[in-house]
Amino acid sequence: MTDPIPTVRLDLWLWAARFYKTRTLAKQAIESGKVEVGGQGAKPSRPLRAGEQLQVRRGDELFEIEVLVLSSKRGSASVAQALYRESDQSKANREVAREKRAMERDGYRAPEHKPDKRARRLIRALGDLDAL
Repeated sequence: MTDPIPTVRLDLWLWAARFYKTRTLAKQAIESGKVEVGGQGAKPSRPLRAGEQLQVRRGDELFEIEVLVLSSKRGSASVAQALYRESDQSKANREVAREKRAMERDGYRAPEHKPDKRARRLIRALGDLDAL
């Protein structure tokens, strides 16, 4: 008899690798197509093996990773980062996207406090320039 190849559920591994805070969030992400295994969609219960390639979209970020170690237990962040290896191209793309988002919001300053009565009237009047 041959020993079976060790596997872990995809949603469980994503939770253990700290891509998602809960298994439920990992399951929802997989079902909505934000996680691909080998370039194809997958089910949350899909058995994951070491050496497989994953694409994980989380918010505006896309991670292209290779599974190195299987784990069904959630550990510290340093332990979780040892479970996978992210490609250099993926890191570079995420850094470029992060810088672009920072530049887009560079000129915006949020107001320090809520507008008072006079300011609310002026804001409302901007919609109707005849009211000024």
